[in-house]
Amino acid sequence: MSGEFAAAGDIATGALIGRAVESKAGEHGVGEGAHGVCLNCGTALIGSFCHACGQNGHVHKTLTSIGHDLLHGVFHFEGKVWRTVPMLVTRPGGLTRRYIDGERARFVSPLAMFLFFVFLMFATFHSLESGHELNLDNAPSTRAEKLAKIDGEIASTQAKLDRAQQRVAQGKADDDDQGDIVGYQATLNGLRVARTSVAAGPEEGRRQAVNNVNTGWPALDEGIRKANKNPELALYKLQSSAYKYSWALIPISVPFVALLFLWRRRFKLYDHAIFVTYSLAFMMLLATTISLLMMIGAPGWLYGNLIAFGPPVHIFFQLRGAYQLNWFSALWRTFALLIFATITLTLFGVLLLGLGLMG
Repeated sequence: MSGEFAAAGDIATGALIGRAVESKAGEHGVGEGAHGVCLNCGTALIGSFCHACGQNGHVHKTLTSIGHDLLHGVFHFEGKVWRTVPMLVTRPGGLTRRYIDGERARFVSPLAMFLFFVFLMFATFHSLESGHELNLDNAPSTRAEKLAKIDGEIASTQAKLDRAQQRVAQGKADDDDQGDIVGYQATLNGLRVARTSVAAGPEEGRRQAVNNVNTGWPALDEGIRKANKNPELALYKLQSSAYKYSWALIPISVPFVALLFLWRRRFKLYDHAIFVTYSLAFMMLLATTISLLMMIGAPGWLYGNLIAFGPPVHIFFQLRGAYQLNWFSALWRTFALLIFATITLTLFGVLLLGLGLMG
């Protein structure tokens, strides 16, 4: 239950932060025809909002207004959401181009959309993790069963080896017996190694491997050793870093998109930033959708196709519409962006490792 509350809190926080960066252009206040002076800056009001500082002329001063403000902050993307999200999914190129060209009041800004879907994605992951906690109650019996099975195979193989060796000693062996003896001995050696590994457990093998790690970066090596001692804390740090620094995907990605349009001077870095931010927002939404489909047991082909075809198809149509490209130009840039996306995620992963393990 705590996981569900935490997830709901994450979603609400994401909506509030998204709302904080979202402009109020095109929205109407509840205080139509307000008069008097602005309670924030003292300017005489001539409408619903102060024309000097932008504050609403109607200020709530009741206890229920706190709940109203919370609901307003979470859900008051109003009609913008129902215009923006469908276009983000089905006509991303048109949405990107229209926003760049100045249609701001009709749509949720790319940064607000990105922030909200980041929080939604991590809230979903958090909920899924809390609902699928590992049950280690059967771990000792499972290991014991594995050891018993290996011991049985060792005993059986040893008996076969003894019989083959006995036939050799009695002079009753044939050519097959000689080969069998070599095979039985190799099998026994493998089984004994396997038994030692199972008896020690995966933790011991992992601990030894981690303690011997040497990346040539002392600070990272030390961070890996600390993570080995307390993997839960390390995982929390990595998740926290991914959550806090997800915005870094935008400045990392923009230069790669700009490389594809070096000879098209009319497209500026601002255009690429809007393209990247809306694209990342969609990818966050897609990841959330796939996670939910897997959680409810949807057919594998459904989320498998979303994973395989969702990103390239969306990138293709967003490129084509946002930059007004023909099919061929959009197609080769899509393949290039998929390669650049791999590089971007690698760089972001290195950043997270540095912040999470060495922090």
